[in-house]
Amino acid sequence: MPAKRKYPDELRERAVRMVFEIREQTGVRTGSISRVADQLGINREAVRNWVRQAEVDDGKRPGTSTTDAQKIAELEREVRELRRANEILKAASAFFARELDPRLPR
Repeated sequence: MPAKRKYPDELRERAVRMVFEIREQTGVRTGSISRVADQLGINREAVRNWVRQAEVDDGKRPGTSTTDAQKIAELEREVRELRRANEILKAASAFFARELDPRLPR
């Protein structure tokens, strides 16, 4: 179960939108994150991470997008489950092979 988020999604989206709007209005990238974080009372690093992820999701910055990260996590979970099931099946087949082998004493 994922950890509970400290800030609601609406606040995250609003903060990112505000940063992009300030950057568009002023034409300057520096200081916009700090200004928005101070206005909303949020940690600057949190806003910085949200903006970075939004830029990755929009294709403005290289990295793993949110949807790709979710798919990767889902596939990793599935691989773990399949490996576990495979180990169980291997153990079961070895057990039944011993049981059916007439050369071995029971």
